[in-house]
Formats: sequence, C-alpha cells, structure tokens
Amino acid sequence: MPKEKVIYACTACGYETPKWAGRCPGCGAWNTLEEAIASVPDPKAAAKAAPKQRPGTGAEAMLLTDIPEDETLRTTTGIPELDRVLGGGIVEGGLMLIGGDPGIGKSTLLIQVAAHLCQSGKRVLYVSGEESARQIKLRAARLGIAVPNLYVLAENALDNVEQKMQALQPDVMVVDSIQTMYRPELASAPGSVSQIRECTSLLLRLSKESGTAVFLVGHVTKEGAIAGPRMLEHMVDVVLYFEGDRQQEYRLLRAVKNRFGSVNELGVFQMTDKGMQVVENPSERLLSHRAKGASGSVVFCGLEGSRPLLCDVQALAAPSYYGTPRRTVSGADSGRVALLLAVLEKRCGQRTGSQDVYVNIAGGLELSEPAADLALCIAVASSLKDTSVGADVAVMGEVGLAGEVRAIPQCDRRVAECSRLGFTTVVLPKENMRRMKAPDGVKLIGVDTVMQAIACVF
Repeated sequence: MPKEKVIYACTACGYETPKWAGRCPGCGAWNTLEEAIASVPDPKAAAKAAPKQRPGTGAEAMLLTDIPEDETLRTTTGIPELDRVLGGGIVEGGLMLIGGDPGIGKSTLLIQVAAHLCQSGKRVLYVSGEESARQIKLRAARLGIAVPNLYVLAENALDNVEQKMQALQPDVMVVDSIQTMYRPELASAPGSVSQIRECTSLLLRLSKESGTAVFLVGHVTKEGAIAGPRMLEHMVDVVLYFEGDRQQEYRLLRAVKNRFGSVNELGVFQMTDKGMQVVENPSERLLSHRAKGASGSVVFCGLEGSRPLLCDVQALAAPSYYGTPRRTVSGADSGRVALLLAVLEKRCGQRTGSQDVYVNIAGGLELSEPAADLALCIAVASSLKDTSVGADVAVMGEVGLAGEVRAIPQCDRRVAECSRLGFTTVVLPKENMRRMKAPDGVKLIGVDTVMQAIACVF
C-alpha cells in the first residue's frame, strides 16, 4: 500500500515543499502554499510497475527551410466578436483557455459556439464536469439550440474523456471546466496543482496529435487570475478573459495571449435571455446613456487592440469635509489620477486640494493607456467650473508632469471613429496634427499644454 504524506504546493507556480512557508521559494508569491496529500509508492511495487510517462512522438529533426509552409486552417465560430478576439477563427489543433467570474457567461458562450459549429457541419464534443447532461439540455432549450452533431459527455475522469474523444474524433471539444477534471492515477484531488498540470498536458498532446481544437473553461481566484498554476497559461495557445460584472449590461472578452493573432483584442457582448449577443456598434452603445449638458463628462476615444472605442469619462468634484480629501476611482488607475490632480493644482491653478474627487469610466471599461490623461483633466476641470463640455467635443492626449500634452499613437484612427459618430471638434496634441489630415466636417484643435486645452474647451 502506498503511504501518504503531507506536502505544500504553490497555487501560482506548482512548487512543492514539505514545510509550509509564508512565501513560495519558487516564485516568491505570498500566501500561495496550500496543503496537499502526496502518496509515497512502495519501492518494490514501483520497480514492477510500468512507467507512467507516455513515449515521445519519435519525430525526426528537420531543417527550417524543409518544413512545409501549410496555411493555417481557421474555422469561423459564427460569432464575429469571438472571431475577432481569436484572430480570425478557431485554428485546427489549438488549445484555448477562457476564464472569468462565475455566472459571467463562459458556458453560455461556448454552447452557442458549439451550436454554430454544428450548423456548419462540424462535430463537437461538449464535456462537462460540473453539470449533468440533463442540465446542459435545459440550458440549450432555453437558448433555442437544437442541432445535430453535438455530443454531450458528463464526465470528470480524463482517461474516459480521452477514450470517447478518440472514438468520436470531434472537430472541436469543450471542457467545462479544467479544475473539475482529474486523472485517476494521481492521488491528489481535482483542482490541485498536479491534477491541473497533468490534465492540461494530456489535452495539449491530444489536440496536437488529432487536430481537434479544444476550449478549456477556467475558474478564477478572488484576485481575478485563473485558478491553478501559472504555467497553465503558458501551456495553452490562447488565453481569453471575460471582464465585467454580472450586474453590468456589457461583458468584455479580452485576449491576453494569442499564438495565432494579435493580443489585447476586445470583444463586446451583452447578456440577454437568448444568450450572449454581439454588440454591433460598441462606441454608440457606450455613449447612448450619456447625460446631455452635465458638467464633468468628456468623450474620449481609446484603443482596445486594433479597435477604436469611444467612452464617457466622468468626474465629480465636491468640497471635502474631512482632513484628507477623498479620491475614488473606477475604471482608471488611481495613481495616475492622483498624478493628474497634482498637475492641475500646480500647473493649471485648479484647486483640487480641498475637493473630494470621484472618477468613473461609464460602461465598465478599464482605461490603462496614457492617452486618456487629457480627457481626465478636462473632466475634473469641468466639474470644478460646473460648466459642461460641448456634446460634439472629444478629447485625447497624454499629460506630463510639466503640464505638457504629448503625442499619442494611432491618432488618425481615433479621429476617424469620432467623425463616424458625429463629433465635430476634437482636442488633441499639436504634435499629432502635423502628421494627419482632418476628416470632412471635423475641426481639429491642437494644444501644447493642459492650460491651452482648458482655455479651448471652455
């Protein structure tokens, strides 16, 4: 009988140690060591047992110039926003990981993808370790899905999944979720570091050998990262994250790793009673609820991957009744907002030291690029002056500590998106104006400093 011993495994990197420590010796992360039970095999039985590792492929080394240049085969998912994030569609033999908070729509989106693929003649195997086949049937009926070639398997043991996969030979397989899968020969529980690592390794080998594209659903931790070892994201070809809250109207699907396309692409979805629906014109939808004539509201055009996206930057300044004024930020970097408030105080004469300042990016977007600096400054100044910015004015530009406005990348694409949605005035860095031509009906105002921008807008 194999003996059991207690070890501690890091949930971030998979490092194992016999003693607990506050900091992982492998990756340096704090409070990531969790208790696990590892079996110690009997030496006599281990000598008789066959090796657990599978043999290699036995492939021969080839010259780079001799490798055939086969064009990558892609299959459309039937959902344009998902195709955009994937880089054009599903790649044959690709291993893709989708993470997100519980209830945000991962399983709903994937069963819709399976239905579209089946309608195009593909064979799809949906493996669920969390729901029964009857529960999946109820969800499909609620979404109006009734297609052939869609096989459902409620199974947790990955060895059995491997047998069914080899028998059916599907074009696409969905595993929901990787944290519920386990290999019987491992003593650890499903969801542990060793189980996730081994299960993902087996699915990676199966996808590459058979050419079946595999979607993995991954649970996330309270910090927002996919549960399990960090190497899980390194093993797969594509990593997609669902952003947004279940209480919000829109769900954002972002690519953070893609071996077959560009990263940081963004897909915008809306959860309805018919499932995840594509938002055709996200910029127009994000600005549809903008308050007209209200102070502290400015339109900014950001870039999400290759897509220009307009959003409403809101700020509210109110007298502070505490010793230390409050700074509350939603959708932007709080440190960057504090820096911009200091620039407004020092360089522009805007008295923000005695004001509580609240900043919000409407629609649930997260602005991380410096190009939003000038829009944030104008929004705060608008609230301080209690004067609204024109409804047809858009603002963009990076702000330095000296109060200067610096050039931003791909400004022509941003201005074109503003023109498409009817904005007639765009305030932008003067450096960008030297390299671009204004679209018809759009007035470009170039500024060198934040003071000039405030004078032009108000």
